[in-house]
Amino acid sequence: MAFTSYQFILLSSILFSLSSYCIGQTSPQTKAFILPVTKDSSTLQYVTQIGQRTPLVPIKLTIHLGGQTFWVDCENGYVSSTYRPALCGSTQCTIAKVNTCGNCSTSAPKIGCNNNACYNTPENPFIKTLYSGGEINEDVLSIQSTDGTNPGKFVKIPSFIFTCVPTFLTEGLASGVKGTVGLGRNRIALPSQLAEIFSFPRKFAVCLSSSTQSSGVIFFGDGMMLPKIDVSKDLIFMPLITNPFGTGSVPFLNEPSSEYYIGVKSIRVNGKTVTINRKLLGIDKRGDGGTKISTGTPYSILETSIYDVVTKAFIDELSNATRVAAVAPFETCFSSKSVGSTRVGPAVPTIDLVLQTTRVYWRIFGANSMVKVSQDVICLGFVNGGIKPTTSIVIGGYQLADNLLQFDLAKSTLGFSSSLLFHQTTCANFNFTTMA
Repeated sequence: MAFTSYQFILLSSILFSLSSYCIGQTSPQTKAFILPVTKDSSTLQYVTQIGQRTPLVPIKLTIHLGGQTFWVDCENGYVSSTYRPALCGSTQCTIAKVNTCGNCSTSAPKIGCNNNACYNTPENPFIKTLYSGGEINEDVLSIQSTDGTNPGKFVKIPSFIFTCVPTFLTEGLASGVKGTVGLGRNRIALPSQLAEIFSFPRKFAVCLSSSTQSSGVIFFGDGMMLPKIDVSKDLIFMPLITNPFGTGSVPFLNEPSSEYYIGVKSIRVNGKTVTINRKLLGIDKRGDGGTKISTGTPYSILETSIYDVVTKAFIDELSNATRVAAVAPFETCFSSKSVGSTRVGPAVPTIDLVLQTTRVYWRIFGANSMVKVSQDVICLGFVNGGIKPTTSIVIGGYQLADNLLQFDLAKSTLGFSSSLLFHQTTCANFNFTTMA
C-alpha cells in the first residue's frame, strides 16, 4: 500500500502517540532499522520523521546522504528532560572528532549553548551554508526496527549524539522540517551510530520513491527485502572513493569528505562512448572533480563540457523525436507524443556511467533520465553545472529513484541495482503496515 506525504506524516504521528505501548529499550538483538522516506512535492527533498527527546516528539527531517551529523534546530521549541551537552574532552567529542571548545555567549547557558562544550560544523546543502558553532549533544532517539521484510517495534536509544543549530540553518528546507539526517561516512552520522550501538555491520541501503505520493525506505543493517524479492542478491558492486578533502557546499580542506564518491571512468550514450576530458573524472589535489552521489540536489549535475557532449550524443541518438523549447532548469526537451514508452520509462537512449571496467556500469533508463514537465513535454533530467564546479558529476535524487543502493562503510563499497522496474517492483513497495 502506498501512502501520500500527508498520510505518511499522519501515520507516523499516530505511531508516536502510541509509543508508550510499543517502544523497547536498546537491545543487541535488534539487527536492522528502517526509515520511511517521502519526496516533498515543493522542494523535491527527501523527508523522514524520527522521534527524539523526553517526552518523545516526532521531528520532521530532510535526508542528507553525505551529511556528517544529525542536526536539529534547538533554538525554537526544543524541550527535553534527557538532553545533555557534550563537554570538551568527553568521549562524545572524541567520537565526533572535534577539537573546538567554547563557552556560551549569552548571559546564561541554555539548550544548544553551554559552557565548556564542543562544536562541529553542520551543513545545509540546500542553501550551501555551513555553521561553525554546532554544539554536540546527546538525547533520546526512537527509530523503528525491522526483520528485513516487515516493520517492527520502535526502539529507544537513550544517548544518541546529535548537533544543535540555530533556526536560520533550516532555511531552504521543506515545510515543517527541523533539521537533517546525516548518512555520511563519519562516526556520528546515523548509520555508524546505529551500527556501533547495536553491533551490526556498518551498512545501510537507500531506496527512494520516484513519486511524491508514496514512500521509499532507508534500511540500516543487513537483509532488506521488497515484497517476495531479495533485490540485494542481484546488486553490482563498486568501490567507494574517499575524497581526502572536505568538500561540502562550502569546502574545508583539513578533513576527508563525508560524502560518497564513485570512480566513473567514462560515459556511454546508447552504448557509444562520448569523449570527455578524463582529468575531470578524477579528484585533484584540491579535492575538486570526480563523481559523487547526493540527495542534496534533485537532478544530476554535469560540468559544462561533460554536459555538452552527453546531451549532443543523446539528441543525435534520439533524432526521430521532436525537439521543443527548453523548460528550466532543463535545456534538452522533446514532445512526449514523439517518444514511445517501455517498462523502464520513455523509449530513449540509455546513459551508462562506466565504472572500474567497461563491463561494470550504472545504466540509466528513461524512467530516471526523462522528466515529465507537462502533459506534452519531457526533458532530459540533467542540469548544466557550469565551468569548474567543485564536483564534475553529481548524481542527484531523480536518477537515484527506484534504484536500490547499498552502502557498506566497513568494506567501502557501493552495491547498486539499476532500475527496479526490471524486477517489476519499486522502492514504494516496502511493507510499512504489517508488523513483524
